[in-house]
Amino acid sequence: MYTETYGLSGQPFQLTPDARFWFDSRTHKKAMAYLGYGLAQGEGFITVTGEIGAGKSTLVAHLLANIDRARLNAISLVSTQVEGDDMLRLVAQGLGLDTGGQEKARLLDAVEHQLDGDLRAGKRTLLIVDEAQNLPVSALEELRMLSNFQIGGRALIQIVLLGQPEFRDKLAGPGLEQLRQRVIASHHLEAMGADEVEAYIRHRLTRVDWQGNPEFAAGAFDAIHLYSGGIPRRVNQLAHRLMLNAAVEGAAAISAESVHAVAAEMGGDAAAPEPAREEKVLPLRSARAAPVAANEQPDHRPAPAVEPPAYRPDPAFEQRIAALEAQVVEQEAMLRRALTLLVDWVETAPETGYRIHAA
Repeated sequence: MYTETYGLSGQPFQLTPDARFWFDSRTHKKAMAYLGYGLAQGEGFITVTGEIGAGKSTLVAHLLANIDRARLNAISLVSTQVEGDDMLRLVAQGLGLDTGGQEKARLLDAVEHQLDGDLRAGKRTLLIVDEAQNLPVSALEELRMLSNFQIGGRALIQIVLLGQPEFRDKLAGPGLEQLRQRVIASHHLEAMGADEVEAYIRHRLTRVDWQGNPEFAAGAFDAIHLYSGGIPRRVNQLAHRLMLNAAVEGAAAISAESVHAVAAEMGGDAAAPEPAREEKVLPLRSARAAPVAANEQPDHRPAPAVEPPAYRPDPAFEQRIAALEAQVVEQEAMLRRALTLLVDWVETAPETGYRIHAA
């Protein structure tokens, strides 16, 4: 393993969330500020959304590592597509209650009694539900009903909902107006900027006693940002493969060329994420930049279509397949638009001396 080759004390780019590797990117620092504000209110819902791999689970790990367990009882659930009654049972189990064979009315009483007892003992309850986009309306409504529990004007439970971007659409949909009114803080985790990727990688390496070997050459971090889109999990996946590749080759530095080569092996170059909200035209050689020589016949053939490199399956990228396919489709559509614009431009440019006829 490259950890031995480079004398590292652990895996710097593991995919399992670990609070030790917490990195204060701009968006994660803002998320923690919203969480801090929400927790200070002691009631209602806090929502955090982000793309797959944006760092929601790491955010929760960091939060749980820094709360006062003597004053806050934190329950963390990873939701599945469960209906309301099953969600109630999951919460009850998180509180340590026996749910076997109990009717819903009795289970609600038991949950309220437990929450009441904890609060009287000086401990508030925080429920964290991950993958909230999978929850049906009935389960979300059950959570809203739990948020109604209070004593002496103080809420017995506070709820944090984590989900992918589509959760925002679900929350804005019909049937959830009362829940929306109880959201006291909300944040969407953005991708890291190009200027943050270098600091992020160096931070994680430093946490495992990295001494600068291998070093990252100029341009490598920009290339990593290009292929990862600034999504932390994608950065980790690519950086892990880069370190492994460098160890195999006995390299003391990781160059931009190495990033391109490794990303190609992983299929990343066929789906390099575009900058947010911007369309990016693939580089095509302009007819102005390559005039036809005097003794050369013009080539009337249309520009060849660009075929993306074949994707080589990798177990670590199973979860990205759907996203990659969507990005490839989008990129192909952009390429067709670019080719159409190029043909139109050549046909209307008299100084080129020739015309390209579309097939």
